[in-house]
Amino acid sequence: MAVNEYQQQVKVLSDQLLELQRPIRILDAIKWPSEVEKTFFKDKGRELPRLPENHYQNQELGFDPVQQRDRFLHLRRETRRKLGRSDGLGGILCRTIDQYLLVIDMLANRGTPEFGRYSRALYGSARDHLRGDRKTLRQLGEKLGEIFSMPGAAHLVRPYEKNISATDAVDILQDRLGNYFDPGDIRVILSDGIVSDAAAGGDYIKINQDASFTEFDLQVLEVHEGWVHVGTTLNGRQQPWATWLSVGSPRVTACQEGLAVLMETLTFSSYPGRALKVSDRVVAVDMAEQGADFLDVYHFFTNRGLPPADSYKITQRVFRGGTLSGGSVFSKDLSYLRGFVENVNFIRSAIQSGVPEILPMLFVGKITLDDIPILYQHYLEGTITGPHYIPEMFRDLNGLYVWFGFASGMSVINMGRVQRHFQTLFAKMPKVAPLYEKVIDSAVD
Repeated sequence: MAVNEYQQQVKVLSDQLLELQRPIRILDAIKWPSEVEKTFFKDKGRELPRLPENHYQNQELGFDPVQQRDRFLHLRRETRRKLGRSDGLGGILCRTIDQYLLVIDMLANRGTPEFGRYSRALYGSARDHLRGDRKTLRQLGEKLGEIFSMPGAAHLVRPYEKNISATDAVDILQDRLGNYFDPGDIRVILSDGIVSDAAAGGDYIKINQDASFTEFDLQVLEVHEGWVHVGTTLNGRQQPWATWLSVGSPRVTACQEGLAVLMETLTFSSYPGRALKVSDRVVAVDMAEQGADFLDVYHFFTNRGLPPADSYKITQRVFRGGTLSGGSVFSKDLSYLRGFVENVNFIRSAIQSGVPEILPMLFVGKITLDDIPILYQHYLEGTITGPHYIPEMFRDLNGLYVWFGFASGMSVINMGRVQRHFQTLFAKMPKVAPLYEKVIDSAVD
């Protein structure tokens, strides 16, 4: 098949996939009414949340599951027939189609034990092992939870208050992102229709008009929602042939969310409390998977000192779509930690293997790490366009190479022995206030 003919076939099939996935909105299909939270706290958190009767059955999907399944199956057959079973891009398309088939089954089983089974097939389980390692996500989540809950972490929390209004947040973010994106490519808008404080769309970020923000919050939104989620969408939209790279199926969630958390870390935008949320979500998923009900998980976090509103939010994210009695849960929140670890390991491995030039492909669109070698080959051949929006440290790889090169080299050090050595030194230190408080006091004087 000639190159131009092949590219046209890829575009036709890709555009069909875009059209089929358009009405499928997972989070909209499993969201809870805001009244549920109000009633829960009115009952002082003593009773399970009260969803409206037949809530999921009465919540329209926006598509007919049987018809949509048949259309996806037809597209998979056409992809194999036109591109061949061994074609790399065709394989990515077929694996994406298979994901949407699972999504259809998951949404058709909202509120039942089967929902959790399909969710695990899409997003995994907290008892899954990390790639190439014996530790499970739950074990890593617990370890990180210990680190980010240490008294030392609390010493780092500066007195930032949520004193930035939603209206001001819109103006600040629009100005900052205007320095990253081309004029007119991104909008920051107020919204009264989202549950979270902020959410990214294709070329916009919605800000909850009832929310308020700290400076830290805006830093996180800038790189997490802006640079990564909107940036990869816009890069995907610039693909001339592989247009499906502009939309994300569950198979790309871990890579996307992990990359977003990694960018928070590389730009020093994150903080211990933020990182703790990532590990807490893994613990919440595991508890619910093992049979804890909504109240068990909610009270686990309140008893640990998390504010009731935050405890409700983290618990609600896990139980939406599943059963309040536990066992059947929405496991998407595993993606943040899993994706962070896998992205870091991918970058370190690319550097150690001598192929750092593939790292900008992380931003080429909505992808998984396994897609990158195939996409890079087609980039060299001209079917895939390189990413337009790339964070500076991935555009000029020198600093990134050195950073992760040192990290890889130091992995041979026995940190347990090193830590025991320095603990004797730290034990001699007086208990003092954080240094930044001394600086603030001096400035006031």
